[in-house]
Amino acid sequence: MNEAQHIATGHVVFGCELGSTRIKSTLITPCGKPLGSGAFGWENQLDDGIWTYDMDAVLKGLATSYAALAEDVRKSHGMPLERIGALGFSAMMHGYIATDAAGELLVPFRTWRNNFTGEASSALTDLFGWPIPQRWSIAHLYHAITSGEAHVGDIAHITTLAGWVHWKLTGQWAIGVGDASGMFPVDPKTGQWDAWMLETFDAHVADRGLGWSLADILPTIVKVGEDAGTLTEPGAALLDTSGALQAGAVMAPPEGDAQTGMVVTNSVRPRTGNVSAGTSVFAMLVLEERLSSVHHEIDLVLTPDGELVGMAHSNNCSSDFDAWAGLLGEAAALLGADVDDDKLFSKLMPMALQADADAGGLLAYGYVSGEHMTGFSEGRPLFVRAQNSRFTLANFVRAHLFSALCALRTGMNVLTEREGVKVEELRGHGGFFKTEGVGQRMMAAATNTPVSLPDTAGEGGAWGMALLAAYLLRDDRDQALADFLDRLIGDSIGPATAPDPADVAGFNDYFKRHTAALAVEAAAVEHVD
Repeated sequence: MNEAQHIATGHVVFGCELGSTRIKSTLITPCGKPLGSGAFGWENQLDDGIWTYDMDAVLKGLATSYAALAEDVRKSHGMPLERIGALGFSAMMHGYIATDAAGELLVPFRTWRNNFTGEASSALTDLFGWPIPQRWSIAHLYHAITSGEAHVGDIAHITTLAGWVHWKLTGQWAIGVGDASGMFPVDPKTGQWDAWMLETFDAHVADRGLGWSLADILPTIVKVGEDAGTLTEPGAALLDTSGALQAGAVMAPPEGDAQTGMVVTNSVRPRTGNVSAGTSVFAMLVLEERLSSVHHEIDLVLTPDGELVGMAHSNNCSSDFDAWAGLLGEAAALLGADVDDDKLFSKLMPMALQADADAGGLLAYGYVSGEHMTGFSEGRPLFVRAQNSRFTLANFVRAHLFSALCALRTGMNVLTEREGVKVEELRGHGGFFKTEGVGQRMMAAATNTPVSLPDTAGEGGAWGMALLAAYLLRDDRDQALADFLDRLIGDSIGPATAPDPADVAGFNDYFKRHTAALAVEAAAVEHVD
């Protein structure tokens, strides 16, 4: 088929990812060729101390992103988008969505960015002998239980953002293996919720009189490549408010953004790894065996097809640098320059390559929110310099880019130095890598590992979810996901940038100063409201 025939017959695949700052939609052929895209920009809110997104904004964003995609398809191919063969949704992992039996939210959506579940995280890690990070749904649930929150007795379902969108469009409380593994531990051998831990949790809270067992309120795990429901007529109307989209498309299991990152970088086999960098930053190293011990810095999650992954996740990456760039853009406009965001970043980012190797003694802490990796439940963005620091624009940019990767480095040290995990190359994706040659080189310095980029480095999540949906339509039902991705992604991964020894030494110096001065950040949290 040609592209027009694919669209006319509905032999197309739709993928959507709800990221931290954008909801991105992509339409592809079953072989992975892009046919159109659309997007909707949004931001989280700090509401009464809780980082959240309004669920009406979720639905508006989905519809707006889809409408932009449909218009792109119409303009590019001269026909309306009315039928889709398969579709799927991914979103930011973790967080807490709790509903009653009718699906009504009991409390506002609590995102991955919240860091007030420290006691719950620690208690559950000890209970299970398995790392339970603060971001995980079960940590939020246990926090709500032990805090005596009134809504707990009314819970009928808990899920992730991707799982909630899937329910709205299908009526099914289902979830993919990888996204599930960031809610509650999943047994890698079965691909289902860990049975012993389910029983252990229920016994641990038995005296609370909750009226439900954990297995009753968790979503059903559906394996990758299996049918997770179909798009209903009400679901089609939510997605396409014009009414043109027909119901009936098969739905892939909803996944997390970490899993779509593994897909677009074809990093699902053991000893492969990828790093996603944008609002947050996290590295995913697919393990050959379980780690020797529990580390609070490391999540243990799964690939979409169930391989065990060591995940080093930092809540903060580029948000504070983005804010500084906006300020510099205002200054440029005041002086009469017409500078849009793309031009601003394309000019600022390369300045880091002209800087002193260690950023000239400058220090930045981009802690827009708390940072569990370094022990902060709250954050205060902070820039610090000594009188003898080299305060140049180049050093200022490099300091912020280095700062964005310091917490990640803390987790990587656990994986590679303390646990001896081997990875030959990291494949990067996300907005941090959009400016050619800069993010890649900074990441190589921070991890002391070669970093390569796929062609979709800046826009990969929705495309990754579309590929997972395309996997539903594969001809060879026995084909493994990794082999399927080999065929579709092929040689789209670019050459790796090796770590520059001077950059590595400069980052190591910066990292030592940054770690030593964490007390300054702690003082800012204590004294700055």
